[in-house]
Amino acid sequence: MATMDPRTEIREFLSSRRARISPERAGLPAYGGNRRVKGLRREEVALLAGVSVDYYVRMERGSLAGASDGVLEALVSALQLDEAERDHLFHLARQSRAPRSPRQRRPAVTVRSTLQQVLEAISDAPAWIGNGRYDVLAMNQLARALYSPVLADPRRPANTARFVYLNPEAARDFFVDYDQVAGTVAAKLRMEAGRNPHDEELIALVGELSTCSELFRQRWASQDVRLHRSGRKRMHHPIVGQLDLDVESLEMPAEPGLHLNIYTAPTGTPTADKLALLASWAATQQTLATELELHNG
Repeated sequence: MATMDPRTEIREFLSSRRARISPERAGLPAYGGNRRVKGLRREEVALLAGVSVDYYVRMERGSLAGASDGVLEALVSALQLDEAERDHLFHLARQSRAPRSPRQRRPAVTVRSTLQQVLEAISDAPAWIGNGRYDVLAMNQLARALYSPVLADPRRPANTARFVYLNPEAARDFFVDYDQVAGTVAAKLRMEAGRNPHDEELIALVGELSTCSELFRQRWASQDVRLHRSGRKRMHHPIVGQLDLDVESLEMPAEPGLHLNIYTAPTGTPTADKLALLASWAATQQTLATELELHNG
């Protein structure tokens, strides 16, 4: 994938959202049973959004440059977009209005030492910092133990999207709800592409995944988008077994584009006990590694 063309992104996103809504769901009469299009017709979206058919057709062909926020909100309502889809539409409109930019290689992100101190201070829960490309940029000791299958790939920074799609056997063993995780990863990468369509490393990652994974190509083509949010994640760790974890993904205002991810479990649950066991194992591994370094030194 050489670049991400905003016009193509807009066209495919709007047409995919239109295709999923039936006239009945939109509150419109469905005349006859022989409709040639899946979902709504363009003229029906225009009617629901209160714009002319010609204007909507121009928008769906990839031109949102002249669309006001009011028109975009009308599209959100007509296409019944959720919060993530609304944000994605506004990102695409912003890119459509901006002068065409060359691909940008972002400087390597170095996590500040004080943030690493914060991670290490969280001793009872796995905690790590990542970006919108699913790069793992900094971790505490318990997160390194939890994500040991992901870290087995020697490339750095480690990347969860690569693990999910390019090492699917190990990823299916690790993520109990693998299919759900795979869909979420593709949807969040699509969201990031709407925000940063000229990010060279993101373009390269999407190109690599598209080339090497049929599943990724299918998920990417769905045009689904997701926000970074809290939730639950079930993992099967090779040392302690299944972990049912509560996930908090927190934006970092002082570090735009980065998220702090913390995994916890209620006190007294089997997962909390297993996290304590994993922490003990990780400490033992760290001690053994230190002793080995001293011996070799």
